[in-house]
Amino acid sequence: MSAIIQFEEKQVRRAWNKAEEKWYFAIVDVIAVLTGSVDPGAYWRKLKERLKKDGNQTVTDCHALKMTAADGKQRMTDVADTEQLLRLIQSIPSPKAEPFKLWLARVGFERLEEIENPELAAKRTREIYQHKGYSEEWIEKRMRGIAVRDELTDEWKKRGVKEQKEFAILTAEISKATFGMTPAEYKDFKALANPKENLRDHMSDLELIFTMLSEASTTEIAKKKDAKGFPANKKAAHAGGTIAGNARRELETESGTKVSTKANFKELPEVKTRALRKGGKHE
Repeated sequence: MSAIIQFEEKQVRRAWNKAEEKWYFAIVDVIAVLTGSVDPGAYWRKLKERLKKDGNQTVTDCHALKMTAADGKQRMTDVADTEQLLRLIQSIPSPKAEPFKLWLARVGFERLEEIENPELAAKRTREIYQHKGYSEEWIEKRMRGIAVRDELTDEWKKRGVKEQKEFAILTAEISKATFGMTPAEYKDFKALANPKENLRDHMSDLELIFTMLSEASTTEIAKKKDAKGFPANKKAAHAGGTIAGNARRELETESGTKVSTKANFKELPEVKTRALRKGGKHE
């Protein structure tokens, strides 16, 4: 997936890496925005040379992708992911880069605070959801769901499950057994086109509850069976998801209403929020 975003009326090319689940941005486009240079390519070459001499690992880790140039042709272009880009911005002496640098300093300071006092992280997350317009009832469930998820991932780490790819596979296993859809399929079901959208931020109360049940069940099964390594934890994930899936189907039979709903939180007027909390039927 590739796209162009606008920043101060200038185009910044980007490409989505599905395997890594991250955006890559054309470095010369960002430099053009931040510096106003008439030759951002030359600016980047000089900056790259200087950073390499300084032993900056960010430059070494950057790679190139084919992107559409101004003349419409596909050309190899140096790209950076979000983390690499933010590091590079710190090396650009430009007034336009100062707001980014101040923001990075603030984020870094807050992160250090949260390490010393984890309660601050929960408080700030709650404030973000409040600012976005979510209801207090929904936020309570979402925050509890985050805690349940953290407990599960901590358990996976203890049991030899590798982060990133294996976490994603196990999460998909749980979701498939619970809702009959992997997270990617669920995003399509809810029409969430942006790959960076957090699926759980678009779930109704019931969807969050069954997600919590599936992950709490998986954690408990992994503990009781002393699951070690990926294969054993995959069995525990399937078992945990199946428990929640059976409960979901039983509720749907008794209530006559589907738990999974196509409704989402793309817009947050209070009317839509209330409707989402009640759940909805499949279309």
